[in-house]
Amino acid sequence: MSYTPSQTVGPYLSIGLPWTDGPSVVDEGVHGAFWLHGVVTDGAGDPIPDALVETWQADPAGRFDHPDDPRGAVAGFRGFGRCPTGDSGEWAIRTLKPGPVPGPDGTPQAPHIDVSVFARGLLHRVVTRVYFADEEAANATDGVLAGVPEARRGTLLAVPDERGYRFDIRLRGDDETVFFAI
Repeated sequence: MSYTPSQTVGPYLSIGLPWTDGPSVVDEGVHGAFWLHGVVTDGAGDPIPDALVETWQADPAGRFDHPDDPRGAVAGFRGFGRCPTGDSGEWAIRTLKPGPVPGPDGTPQAPHIDVSVFARGLLHRVVTRVYFADEEAANATDGVLAGVPEARRGTLLAVPDERGYRFDIRLRGDDETVFFAI
């Protein structure tokens, strides 16, 4: 029996997955819209120029335009964004801050955005969450965030800046972003 290496996301990722709608969950000019942005880096801290960042989130009322929303789907908010990284590993998605959503036990979760990252060398996407640093009270009661060691929670916090919120994603190494098994 011979073994061959597993297939990874190859060098053509950036050709096949960019989305014609661009990196906009909401259109320019929508009240409350901001850019969620950052840089994707590898274990050495070098930018990854051919990764893809996808986001999925609730609307500002904490509802999804999806039939699996247990409270009933609401129409009009796509909630999905996709952005390939540029030469310097940068990415940006224009969106709105989501509202709290109920957790599995019905307890509200802090406002957050689910993030998937695809990149060369990965067998599978990695998945994380973006929480907002200025939502301290909600973050303090979030069950998922509480399950992350306190010293690592900062890797899940987007920090307000002049464009909106900055959220850098480090795939490995010191200050690696916390990723979740799904």
